[in-house]
Amino acid sequence: MNIIKEADFRKEIKAKPGLGYLFFGDEDYMKSFAVTTARDAIVPDPSFAFFNEIKLDSFSYSPEALTDALMPLPMMADRKLILLSGLDFNAMRQNEIDALCAVLSLLEEYDYNTLIINASSDRFDPGILPKRPSSALQKLAEHLTPVHFEKNTPAKLAAWVGKHFEHNGTRATPEVCALTVEWCGRDMYNLASETEKLAFYVKSQGREEITKEDLMKIAIPAAEYDAFALTNAIGARKKEEALNILRDLRQRKADPIIILGEIVKTVYDMSAVALLNADGYTVREISEALKIHEYRISLILKNNIKPAICRQMTERCREADLELKSSGDGYGAIEKLICSI
Repeated sequence: MNIIKEADFRKEIKAKPGLGYLFFGDEDYMKSFAVTTARDAIVPDPSFAFFNEIKLDSFSYSPEALTDALMPLPMMADRKLILLSGLDFNAMRQNEIDALCAVLSLLEEYDYNTLIINASSDRFDPGILPKRPSSALQKLAEHLTPVHFEKNTPAKLAAWVGKHFEHNGTRATPEVCALTVEWCGRDMYNLASETEKLAFYVKSQGREEITKEDLMKIAIPAAEYDAFALTNAIGARKKEEALNILRDLRQRKADPIIILGEIVKTVYDMSAVALLNADGYTVREISEALKIHEYRISLILKNNIKPAICRQMTERCREADLELKSSGDGYGAIEKLICSI
């Protein structure tokens, strides 16, 4: 199976568009950007978009409707673009995926089309890549080129934020750009919104430079946080690191009840992994049994967390939960949890 990256797709769609692509992965924002790139390459004249760009979604899609979309020749152009989005592959039955693939097998016959199936991150399970792709991905890859939109790293997002500030007529130091990602989170839709809001505010003040103070005053802190990193630090008994993560979450005003809930869930996963590992299970066998990604399992095992430590952490979580409910001081309860291990 030949899975390409987003950058490869952008090059290919401009040089020699293929017959069909499957967009999948965590970065939904970049998928929409890639669709725009495809539109600009295949349907550059908007006056012919009615004929040469056909959109189907979960409401209008059927195998018959997709077949009908493939058949007409492009109008005053070499190719036609067909966009199919909104399908919930996780809810589709096997015969429904087979019916879709039957239509996709017609792409070579109607080779003047470029079809893009845009699968949102929460509606398509790719399996465990690269070794164990899901059945849906394997079937679709027989007819489409899979394009993997992986979650961007904080460093890449910081560089992107800097370019976004410049696009909106402002600027910020690399440190402020990195802090923007930390403060607003890694969701690119949210980052785009917050950077535009910051740029508008700064320009309204007659300035171009965005400062840390502007960020703290105007931008909304992200609700997301890395509970696994926090729990992993607790499990490795890296108290200072865990307290620093908690301090950051507190600054973002993350809900301590949710934080503790995520810690409890992660401790449960750690306990199950530790017990199965102690019984001689391999990483792959543990992954299959618990439905946890092998990479995450390797992180747990890397810290050599024993079942006894997991039992201790579980008891401390129970105590923290009781204190949080009785005192209402959620952060204090989590701090005690960290310091007691």
